[in-house]
Amino acid sequence: MIAKQITPVVSMKPLTTLKAVRFLKTLKRLQFSGQLMLTDYQGQEWLFYLYRGSIMYATGGTHPVRRWHRNLTANCPQMLANTLAWQDILADIDAIDFTNCWEYQLLCLWIAGQEITQVQVAQIIRSCIVEILFDLARAKDVTHQIKPDNSLSSQLPLIDVDEAISQVQPLWQAWQDPKVVNYSPNQAPIIKQTKQLQEHSSIDIYQTITKLLDGKHTLQDLAVRTKRDVVALTRLIVRYIQLGWVELIDIPDLPNPFGGENLQTPQKKESTEVLVACVDDSFQVRHAMEKLLTAAGYKFLGVEDGVRALGILLTRKPDFIFLDLVMPNANGYEICTQLRNLSSFRDTPIVILTGNDGFANRLRSNFVGASDFVSKPFDTETVLNVINKHLKQGVISR
Repeated sequence: MIAKQITPVVSMKPLTTLKAVRFLKTLKRLQFSGQLMLTDYQGQEWLFYLYRGSIMYATGGTHPVRRWHRNLTANCPQMLANTLAWQDILADIDAIDFTNCWEYQLLCLWIAGQEITQVQVAQIIRSCIVEILFDLARAKDVTHQIKPDNSLSSQLPLIDVDEAISQVQPLWQAWQDPKVVNYSPNQAPIIKQTKQLQEHSSIDIYQTITKLLDGKHTLQDLAVRTKRDVVALTRLIVRYIQLGWVELIDIPDLPNPFGGENLQTPQKKESTEVLVACVDDSFQVRHAMEKLLTAAGYKFLGVEDGVRALGILLTRKPDFIFLDLVMPNANGYEICTQLRNLSSFRDTPIVILTGNDGFANRLRSNFVGASDFVSKPFDTETVLNVINKHLKQGVISR
């Protein structure tokens, strides 16, 4: 790793006069929906997703994955225990959903599965936006490009542009301190002169410093780990930098959970890999359906809890769904409507299961976007026929 040379002092203009900030405020006034891409003179890119002028999410910059990790650590650290499962979950995300913003997709899945709260999600999104706006304020010669997209819909809390700017303002003002203005919170401190540091520090302080300043964590990362303000932390480290005992270096981002794979070319499933889900609170119904479908060569997913069904279905992405009409604390019509509002399930066959085969039920099922209707008790021939009918129509597109 090569030490970062100190750059000239960045000109600290008022935050509201900066081009990127002014443009975001303009998009708010216009109630713009779509993407805003900002690029600096070095080719660094940041991407904002907006819905009717409010910010849905923002990503990009030097360390998008590091930023994601540290904000999870600060707001819901329990989710970091599942990082090994992220790639498997994300591999099933539909490529047309939210232009492949995997961080947003994970938040949607966790909210749907009731694994995190709306408050935690809002704080994660807000913190990421604040960090990005600060980085943009320090960037030079920023250009912009917009891509309108009225198909975007808000699944998570929206962040007001002016609210985000107001939260950046204290950090922006504090960083004007001459002691820290030349440094970037995205750089990592590493000990350069171990002997001098050891001679002039107590044993406890030396041990603490050597554990933290290992060149593997940025100032932003360390602020979260030590639960300190990043400006205050940087001020503490600056005196060691000035003595030549510590230096700040550039480090790479953490690995992308996707492993660098291109998400825009999802593989088409073979017929033998078709996954059929059955959402029904009855064990007998799910057991009978599983026995029937696995014997026919299909993969089976049984979902008992209607309330958690949406999160499970988003994670597994079944190719065909049987949906019970009446379940405790859930309504098959509402679940069907929610699924149809997601691009991932816009064309997925959804067949309603019910013991009440009345005209009113059939009519309402059609209205909420159900593909078909099967009465209980069902038989093998009926179930296989309805699956074959919709598979042959080419409804499954993956």
